[in-house]
Amino acid sequence: MNSKITLYVARHGKTLMNTLDRVQGWCDSPLTDEGIDVARYLGHGLNDVVFRTAYCSDLRRTKQTVEVILEAKGQKDIPVYEFSGLREACFGGFEADFNHTMWNSAALYLHYTSVDAMYKDILAKKINYRDVLNAIQKIDKLGMAENFSQVEQRTQASLKEIAEKEIRKGDGNILVISHGMSILAMLLSLGGDKLFTKPLDNAAVCKVTYQNGEFTVESMADMSYVEKGKLMIGVEV
Repeated sequence: MNSKITLYVARHGKTLMNTLDRVQGWCDSPLTDEGIDVARYLGHGLNDVVFRTAYCSDLRRTKQTVEVILEAKGQKDIPVYEFSGLREACFGGFEADFNHTMWNSAALYLHYTSVDAMYKDILAKKINYRDVLNAIQKIDKLGMAENFSQVEQRTQASLKEIAEKEIRKGDGNILVISHGMSILAMLLSLGGDKLFTKPLDNAAVCKVTYQNGEFTVESMADMSYVEKGKLMIGVEV
C-alpha cells in the first residue's frame, strides 16, 4: 500500500509589521497579541488532527506561530524543523517600507491606475502573482528583490524535501508554517491556482496531500479551522 501524507500549510499569525502595514519579507517582527490569538485559535481548530512533525521557516514569526499552535494542541513536544527555503519572498529595497508604496509601484508598472484594480484582475485570473512579484523585482532599485520563479523554486524544493522525508515514515499529518507570498508561489502551480479565490489571511490553511511522488492541493486560504477554534474556546465569531 502506498503511503500518503497530508500537509497543513499555514501562514503565520499577525505581526507588528503587518499591523503597521509595512512590507515584511526577509525583514522580521514578532507576533502581536492578535497574532498570538489567531495562532492559538488555529491550534484549537486543528485539535482533531494529530501531527507527527512540524516545519517552519527560519524567521521568528513562523517559529513563534508554530510554538503557539502546538501548545494549544497539546503537542508541544513533537519535532520542529526550520527550513530557510520556506521563508518569505525578499522584496529588496521595499523591505520595511509602507505596503502601499510597493503595491502602488507594482500596479503602475503593470499599467493599473490602482492596487484595487490590479487585485481585482488577480482574483479574476487576468494576471497573477507571478506578474506582480516579477514587477516588484524589476522596479527594486537595490536589485535585491526575488522574482516569482526564484521563490517558487526554493519553496517547492523545500516542500518536496519535507514530503520525501516524511513519506518514508508512512502515513501522517505534517504542519508547515510559512508566509503569504511564499505559500502562493509554492502552491499555485501545483494546482492551487484553481482554488485561489480569496486572500491568504494570517493563519489561513492550505491542505496538500502527497502520494506516489505527486502533490494534490485540496484547499487554499481556509479560515474554517480558526473559526472552529474560536467556537471551541468560547470566542464570539
